[in-house]
Amino acid sequence: MPRPVAPPVEGKPVLDLTGKAAVVTGSGRGLGLAYAHALAAHGASVVVNDVDEDAAEAAAASITEAGGTAVAEVVPVGTAEAADRLVARAVDAFGRLDTLVTNAGILRDKVLWKMTDDDFDAVVTTHLKGTFTCARAAAVRMREQGEGGSLILVGSPAGQRGNFGQTNYAAAKAGIAAMARTWSMELARARVTVNAIVPVAATAMTETIPAFAPYVEALRSGEPLPSFLRKGEGFGTPEDCAALVPFLASAAARDITGQCVGIGGDRLTLWSHPQEVNTAYADGGWHPETIAEAWHSSVGSAPQSVGIPAPRVPAA
Repeated sequence: MPRPVAPPVEGKPVLDLTGKAAVVTGSGRGLGLAYAHALAAHGASVVVNDVDEDAAEAAAASITEAGGTAVAEVVPVGTAEAADRLVARAVDAFGRLDTLVTNAGILRDKVLWKMTDDDFDAVVTTHLKGTFTCARAAAVRMREQGEGGSLILVGSPAGQRGNFGQTNYAAAKAGIAAMARTWSMELARARVTVNAIVPVAATAMTETIPAFAPYVEALRSGEPLPSFLRKGEGFGTPEDCAALVPFLASAAARDITGQCVGIGGDRLTLWSHPQEVNTAYADGGWHPETIAEAWHSSVGSAPQSVGIPAPRVPAA
């Protein structure tokens, strides 16, 4: 059952990231830009990153115009050299690095039999290898600083459940969730938290999902998203998702690590880790014939669903 959220305590200070520095990859627009703005609004200095120089510069300018502090670094993530540049930019501009948000990503959607090696490699390089190389460079710096930090890795429902036509993307996002769990153990002594966030928002990426496309287009036209989407599906705007990032970067979340946290619209969720749901035993071990005989009445009695469910539109 959902738990009601307690109202803020009057007089309690807002989560403060003053003096902290963050890198947000792929933050020239969309979700990344919303994350960068949210971090800056809570006091963090931000390195904005994008492959589009105009978008990166405009994003940094929009943060400074809003009273925040930001610089731009134009480089495609994926290589160790790009990761080192991003960390160095934060250190050169702000003297330190406290938070990394690995948001950069691309899509090359095709069904399995039509997906080329280039389609697969491009997506995995940006999402999975880009997350790995940037997190590795950030972890080295944070361990040297000795003051802890936070790695916030951007996942997707596709990585949790799969999605038709997204072999490359779903595989990369599933790997990101696994890396968050692994790194949370490896970096615990350094007091670096590592979590994956699972945002659901109206973006160019979710527009590729036919069930959501009409609502993304309507939002662009100034129409609000209906309540059944914001609550029932947890589907909202990039700004709706952004609140999770400064929270996870703050001292308030210093005991939260190794988690996959979903956010979107009016909904905040915690994803379960994969676990065994049914078990059967056979004395002396299993054979193909005994598996076939026992499957439907034991471990196979409750098969798990796959895919991202389509929005459930309320009856008129």
